[in-house]
Amino acid sequence: MTITIPVVLCGGVGSRLWPLSRKSLPKQFAPLIGDDSLFMAAVRRTAQLGFTEPVVVTSTEHRFLAEKQLRDCGVAGQILLEPSGKNTAPAVFAAAHFAVKKHGDALMLVMPSDHHIPDPKAFAEMVQSGAAAAGGGAVVTFGVTPDRPETGYGYIELGGDTAALCCAVTKFHEKPNLQTAEQMLSAGNYVWNAGIFLFQASTLLALAKQFEPEMLAAVQKSVDSATEDKNFWHIDSALWNSIKGQSIDYAILEKTDKIACVKFNGRWSDLGDWNAVAGQLPHDADGNLISGSASQIECHNAALWSASEGTHLVGLGLHNIVAVVTDDAVLVADAARMQDVRNVVDYLEAKNITQAHQHAKDYRPWGWFESLVNMPGYQVKRLHVHPGAALSLQSHQHRSEHWVVVSGTASVVRDDDVLTLATNQSVYIHAGQKHRLANETDAPLTVIEVQTGSYLGEDDIVRYEDVYNRTPSD
Repeated sequence: MTITIPVVLCGGVGSRLWPLSRKSLPKQFAPLIGDDSLFMAAVRRTAQLGFTEPVVVTSTEHRFLAEKQLRDCGVAGQILLEPSGKNTAPAVFAAAHFAVKKHGDALMLVMPSDHHIPDPKAFAEMVQSGAAAAGGGAVVTFGVTPDRPETGYGYIELGGDTAALCCAVTKFHEKPNLQTAEQMLSAGNYVWNAGIFLFQASTLLALAKQFEPEMLAAVQKSVDSATEDKNFWHIDSALWNSIKGQSIDYAILEKTDKIACVKFNGRWSDLGDWNAVAGQLPHDADGNLISGSASQIECHNAALWSASEGTHLVGLGLHNIVAVVTDDAVLVADAARMQDVRNVVDYLEAKNITQAHQHAKDYRPWGWFESLVNMPGYQVKRLHVHPGAALSLQSHQHRSEHWVVVSGTASVVRDDDVLTLATNQSVYIHAGQKHRLANETDAPLTVIEVQTGSYLGEDDIVRYEDVYNRTPSD
């Protein structure tokens, strides 16, 4: 029986969805639609199809987010770690080579982790419709039947019998202007490029050897030199960083005639900007999207999104405005300018403004922390430690720490002392003392940490033991 290996690509930051999507927590790992993240929804879709455990391709920086969310889905998986982003072609080559090493030749379903596909049955039928062509040596791409002249998507031009289950592909087109998009919609033989592919691993590797032999050779060497750490595979950084990045469309799909397209008639969105997100959610009678702690008064066609529990967003008399609130940043923009939000990130980065890439919450493999007060000489943080998780055994040269348990039960190591702290109990740790905070229960642990000292940077840390095998820079 032919097995199918799902490959979930987790690169990219989704900067057009700032301030919710940032480098520290990209949109694929955030709950944009519903309680699950987009990544978790993608993993669940493949699990329902009875495929093998997924191969996840993500960055070293996001490996613990991917690993935890896989566990939250009840799914095991192999996680390939890219030392740096090289676009989709090297990532797909790496996954194909890795899959062949692990499973032999197999069908591979490659898909982005940040798309919204709410009908898993329609998705399953789409994949099944392309299986025969993929097994016969074609690279099958999936195109979404357009319902509007969209300028934010690439298009696939279909040839031959466009009513067939699996259509011929004439040409790939980059994102068009509005006039061209309207012509494509009227022509009826164009579909949006969903960025989802199905192929036999050997087919893809043979095409890569034909069209991109140098890239393929470098990818294979870097994967062959990868080091294993539990279910993480750290791709060799020196070999990987020498690769010139390229999209899979340009590297392979636009160069081969061994390609077919299955049309998808279900709901699909890449959630590329706030307009796309708003288009997938219910609106009030005046066309307003109201999400989270937000209210509107005499607004029309506005999107008011508050992801901050402590901030209530109110729109008064707004028309065609998008307003997004998080704990540490606010975006207010004309709805017609959503494609330009990425320029906001560039602007903030040039100004060295932390919010360009970093959320108020800093996610770690053991949980997360957020800074509540940050002043010269002292800082107050809230630490959330997952059940069964533990921080590293560590010390600090410049700061002391006072931990107060506000919920849960903490297990604390302080030099030779081993302590158990219940709610409302605390412990003081002097600079230089070895210490560890752990949650050995099955309930979350919340601790308020007060730091005092001459330097409070996150790089003032010496790790002696760490269950997550992190390096000093992690």
